Amino acid sequence: MTTLKQMMPWRWGGLRSWEDEERPFESFYTGMESLHKEMDRLFDDFRSMGMHSMPMGRLQEFSQLTPRIDETEDDKAIHVRVELPGMDQKDVDITLTDGLLTIRGEKKQEDEEKGKDFYRTERVFGTFRRSIPIPVEVDESKIDASFKKGVLKITLPKSAEAQKKVKHIPVKAA
Repeated sequence: MTTLKQMMPWRWGGLRSWEDEERPFESFYTGMESLHKEMDRLFDDFRSMGMHSMPMGRLQEFSQLTPRIDETEDDKAIHVRVELPGMDQKDVDITLTDGLLTIRGEKKQEDEEKGKDFYRTERVFGTFRRSIPIPVEVDESKIDASFKKGVLKITLPKSAEAQKKVKHIPVKAA
């Protein structure tokens, strides 16, 4: 019968049992230290290829396609506020399926500037999708969504049952 101790990889490149090692703890520590250094190197490589090395303009484009979302809740409803600068209400699609609110959108922005000695055009195209779990039962017939000046506001009224389930617990001084 094989024990768990016998199956542990104490050195890279092969499996050795606890009894085969002269100093098993040192061997294990060395292997873990090697793994830690390799993981650090991997993350450093990722950072050097990722957003940290992205030019500022590209970083702004990336952040513009991932909208900020604020979610608040009171006794009667869940309120979601989504920042969508430069977008119109026709560019946004909202769905609620099995307790998951999904907001999808497509941004199409073109800037063109002409001068005597130059012509500049910039385009930003992209889609986003954000999903938020809604942990309570919602009265779907009363959901409201409005869009004004690049801000989408969604109100998800709690069902009567969900409102009854809320129990306020008083906090006493210790």
